[in-house]
Amino acid sequence: MAALRYSCKKLVLPLSSRLLSSGELGSGAGKGGGQGGSIRDAGGSFGKMEAAHEEQYFRKMEAELLAKIKREHQEQSLYHDEEIEFHKNAIKRHTEAIERHALLKTQHDASVRDHEGSEKNLINMERTKKK
Repeated sequence: MAALRYSCKKLVLPLSSRLLSSGELGSGAGKGGGQGGSIRDAGGSFGKMEAAHEEQYFRKMEAELLAKIKREHQEQSLYHDEEIEFHKNAIKRHTEAIERHALLKTQHDASVRDHEGSEKNLINMERTKKK
């Protein structure tokens, strides 16, 4: 993701710096549009056309990069939504298991108390019979 941010800045900065230069793009060397190759250095309509093609190329590259970033963002969003659903279901399953175990424990404790109570009654009955 950091590489995408870097490449996005790399494309946007040259475009914005060209727009801030003085003079018209493609108007020739030393006039704000030069140093882009022999056609742009010469200036004239071919230089302007070359500058326009270059700007169009960079806008297209920027649009493709932004579309790619948007697509990756949507994929990540879908992935995280699926992960949230998975974890919600896991929490629900674990909560149900805890409730089930709590119920079983109370039933087990009740049966142990009943068993202990009946055992004590038997011991008391045996003691009374022996006397």
